[in-house]
Amino acid sequence: MTTVVFADLVGSTSMFERLGDETASRFVTQLVGALSQVFEQHNGRIVKLLGDGLFVVFPQEGDALAACISIQKRFLEKPIRPGGSGAPVQMQMGIESGEVVEIDGDCFGDTVNSAARLADLAGAAQILTTQNVWKALGPMQQTSLRSLGPMHLRGRAEASHVYRVEWQSGRDEDATMMGRSMVSEAGPVVLELVAGAQALQVHAATPKVSIGRGAGASLALNDPRVSRMHATLEWRGGQFVLGDASSYGTWVYFGNQSEAVVLRRTECYLVGSGQISAGCERKEGSPLINFSISS
Repeated sequence: MTTVVFADLVGSTSMFERLGDETASRFVTQLVGALSQVFEQHNGRIVKLLGDGLFVVFPQEGDALAACISIQKRFLEKPIRPGGSGAPVQMQMGIESGEVVEIDGDCFGDTVNSAARLADLAGAAQILTTQNVWKALGPMQQTSLRSLGPMHLRGRAEASHVYRVEWQSGRDEDATMMGRSMVSEAGPVVLELVAGAQALQVHAATPKVSIGRGAGASLALNDPRVSRMHATLEWRGGQFVLGDASSYGTWVYFGNQSEAVVLRRTECYLVGSGQISAGCERKEGSPLINFSISS
């Protein structure tokens, strides 16, 4: 078994626009070089440098997790600001464990693809992993993982049980939401919903939000595929929870994934950003709600 890590720099496009290609490229090269050393200190092997990220493999799940947490903590304790100004550097990371095919030093397979998808799904300062990794960790490391439930990762037919690594010890669970800034202190977490011309912000203190075709819905979708009381949204246990109550179901697309988590009288946590399609899978003309979580 091999453990695969993808670590990507958040917001690199805006950094290149602000600093210019030459300065930003020099900064990213230096940063990726420093990160490579940290991974190697934890027994990792750099497979590829990905421009603004790294593809790393480890012989042990615990080493991979420790390396990722070490890097996230360094950025929190000593923020690095490209060009000396602007937002500090943040990384999004994915960890997966399983069989890997190695050819001429490169690595391929479902495990590699899964780790890359997890990194895509993760928000800033976030580490996501799966039950494969959770099972291989010792009891102490397992306590740092919090279940987000089953999610469909792009390219995989079956849902993966995804975990979020709670690496910021000493903070309450409300301070560890997907996409939360590493350097902001205890700001409120906000879920923003946008459906056409409608926009709605949901906070931890907001009463349960209703989505449906009915006139009394908090977010009204005038479409025959949408039930009168289609779904609800509420803050529960440090998460925004979407619950389906419809006749036809609710499709949830996380990040840039093309495959959805399909809810039929079931629930899922909302993390990061994505789209909710009520009553049918996402396609042209379907009733869509864009969502994003920020602090």
